[in-house]
Amino acid sequence: MADKEETSASILGTARKWGESSVPPILLATLIAGQNLRPPRFIPLLFPPAFLFSTYLNINGYVADSAGVTAAWSGIYLLMARRRKQALMSKWGLKGILRGATMGTCLANVVGGGLVYALDRNKSSDRED
Repeated sequence: MADKEETSASILGTARKWGESSVPPILLATLIAGQNLRPPRFIPLLFPPAFLFSTYLNINGYVADSAGVTAAWSGIYLLMARRRKQALMSKWGLKGILRGATMGTCLANVVGGGLVYALDRNKSSDRED
């Protein structure tokens, strides 16, 4: 029984640390820019500035707000990237692996950032009452 509690606590702790960190938005901005700069696709290139702004918020102490921005933009990018179809053979090339890493990082950002945003927003609203 204690192992289950420790495991769930460690999973939540890991997701919370991921959501509070300023590194995942920078990583995601780098991956998205690397995929979409050659040839330039302008709609996906709107995402890296949002992630850089999220990192700026995080560094300035707005951790919950940064986590919310990161989770929201990651979710939007994940939905947008999921719509693009790829052939089976191109999934195992360099571009496919890079796309998979980007989508995995987006999913981790949605989970971690959403968790931090939801939990920290509840704490701050309790303090105001």
